[in-house]
Amino acid sequence: MAIGLDNEGFSDALVILGAAGLVIPAFARFRISPVIGFILVGLLVGPAGFGALSSQFPWLYYITISDPHSIEPFAEFGIILLLFSIGLELSFKRLWGMRRLVFGTGAAELIGSAALIGIALHMIGQGWAGAAGLGLALALSSTALVLPLVGTTSAVGRGAFAMLLFEDLALVPIIFALGAMAPTASDEGWAGLAGVALRGGLTVVALYVGGRLVLPRLFAQAARTKSPELFLAASLLVVIVASVATTAAGLSPIVGALLAGLLIAETEYHSEVEVITAPFKGLALGVFLITVGMSLDLRLIAANWGSLLLAVVGVVAVKTVVTYLLLRVTQARPAIAAETGLLMGSPSETTLIVLATAAQAQLILPSTATFWQTVTAIGMTITPLLAKAGRQVSKRIEARMVEAAPVIEPGAVPGTVLIGFGRVGRMVADMLAHHGQSYLAVEADIDVVSEARAAGYPVLFGDVARAELVDRLGLASARALILTMDDPVLTARLARRMRAVAPDLPIIARARDAAHAAELYRAGVTDAVPETLESSLQLSEAVLVDLGVAMGPVIASIHEKRDELRQLIRREAALDREPRIRRVRRQGEIPA
Repeated sequence: MAIGLDNEGFSDALVILGAAGLVIPAFARFRISPVIGFILVGLLVGPAGFGALSSQFPWLYYITISDPHSIEPFAEFGIILLLFSIGLELSFKRLWGMRRLVFGTGAAELIGSAALIGIALHMIGQGWAGAAGLGLALALSSTALVLPLVGTTSAVGRGAFAMLLFEDLALVPIIFALGAMAPTASDEGWAGLAGVALRGGLTVVALYVGGRLVLPRLFAQAARTKSPELFLAASLLVVIVASVATTAAGLSPIVGALLAGLLIAETEYHSEVEVITAPFKGLALGVFLITVGMSLDLRLIAANWGSLLLAVVGVVAVKTVVTYLLLRVTQARPAIAAETGLLMGSPSETTLIVLATAAQAQLILPSTATFWQTVTAIGMTITPLLAKAGRQVSKRIEARMVEAAPVIEPGAVPGTVLIGFGRVGRMVADMLAHHGQSYLAVEADIDVVSEARAAGYPVLFGDVARAELVDRLGLASARALILTMDDPVLTARLARRMRAVAPDLPIIARARDAAHAAELYRAGVTDAVPETLESSLQLSEAVLVDLGVAMGPVIASIHEKRDELRQLIRREAALDREPRIRRVRRQGEIPA
């Protein structure tokens, strides 16, 4: 049977697909999060936007969504796929290692935020039961919005994920607890909560055992067919079965989706599954964001803008402060704690579920639920703005740390100074330490500094692009200066400046290629080490040894070739004949 354009579901599907095709590239072009774009599309095409005019202008029917509730299942499926993809990035070992952060910091953040918000609402007239329900609802943060912004591997992402994971696990107990607090409820509500906990635990164990036994065989068969469609079908089947199982046990389907991702992450097929399901996750998440935009009513916001603004600011402020303080207690850096706090400040899509439950249990009035639903929609809309503000605050805190960072007094620099502590800098530091040479490393990335200090490396936090820091370090008194930064312009500028103030200082610099090495020699470095040259020599050494040539002659010839090429680069640098270097490189004498 043919489906016409007048079909409601078909028309809505075209609007959604058209929005995805326009929003993602358009907002990416202007470096704006597509999250805001999807929410704005929902606002425009929803019943409070142009959809309200479709009766007067029938042609608007084809570019608006006539029934917002018809796309809600797709939005929920988007959240399920998001949790599934998060599970794919994790492992049970990593999750077990985060247990204190999840059940310690995560629980404290939820309970602390809910308590403060609930007390504040009770003080302005809300009953205790309703205040508790509203506090728990508004304390939740958006997994669907937060994790795509920061991921799960960054310092901010790890803390946010731990708290979001606890909130997702606590969603069903919160719903049952609110039902048990209803005026007409009996003790059966609390008994039901205990039953759900038991059934949920047994279901999770059964899925874990069954998944470990079945999934490797299932995906092995799908892989043998070499059919991407079958692989995709198997992946979606696993997600659906796990979600249905946890739903039947009384848990949230997103718990099942997360567990499915964790189980597949333990197999060798997780990368293929992640790639093949990514487009569906992005589209379904876009549908969810469109539903958020459709829940905004500009007329209602305009009529109550003062109270809505106060409510949004209050909720964000409470959650930001609570999250910041808890992360500081766990020894998180101030910059990371502040950025995570702002990111977690807005309410969540699950807030809407808890608000509906509280209203159904008669803990709050329907008008109160509507007000806080609008607050939630506004809060979710500004989540990307909060994330951006968090990054700016984090950078300012780190800048102040640079100002306050202790520096070595001039003349007291211990031996060698190493600028840059990435993979190259750390390897050089290990070799210096192995041979008993003292050194001080300087690094501008505070995450790298913290990790290095925790491992026992003497690393100073500072940006050598700032002339005053270089002056305060007193590099002229060092025995040697090693430049390993991945910034060719800064490397040449610093080498030139240090050669002017310290003519006899040995300066050894990392170079990208022969042309860059020649530039560094002209800037005054003592030795420049081109990465491409060294990789070519190492490759040659490995080939010759594998072909059976004796190790001694190979090493001797490699050293001779290195010296020959280095002298050639020095001569070209001295004569400033870059065309000659490019010509020699083309002929194969100098690797590119």
